[in-house]
Amino acid sequence: MPTATTNDIRVHVETQYQEEQSEPLNDLYLFAYHISIQNNSEHIIQLMRRHWYIFDSNGEAREVEGEGVVGVQPILRPGDTHTYISACNLRSDMGKMSGTYLFERLENGEQFEVTIPEFTLLVPVRMN
Repeated sequence: MPTATTNDIRVHVETQYQEEQSEPLNDLYLFAYHISIQNNSEHIIQLMRRHWYIFDSNGEAREVEGEGVVGVQPILRPGDTHTYISACNLRSDMGKMSGTYLFERLENGEQFEVTIPEFTLLVPVRMN
């Protein structure tokens, strides 16, 4: 699964199609994504914002931006890992996501972006 490291912050993504909550006859496909963020830096950092780019294979593109992730702005000490699960709906059975997190170093208030690697959202039958 996709992994990216920026400024010693490692982001790893795993995805899963949510068949039970999808309605293909109504062009609704739900995908869960599990994100692991590991602080391999020497600094205490806080995740302030997220910015997602979501592309659907039907040509639809959207951006989602906001504070934190799933309602929290986690603080990570050196060596800490924060994991969370969220979801994305598409109107087709294939798409992709990528984006950035905005972090802040708590000792000096310096902000920096961390890359969220591009990952594919794909209904398993498409792989046949």
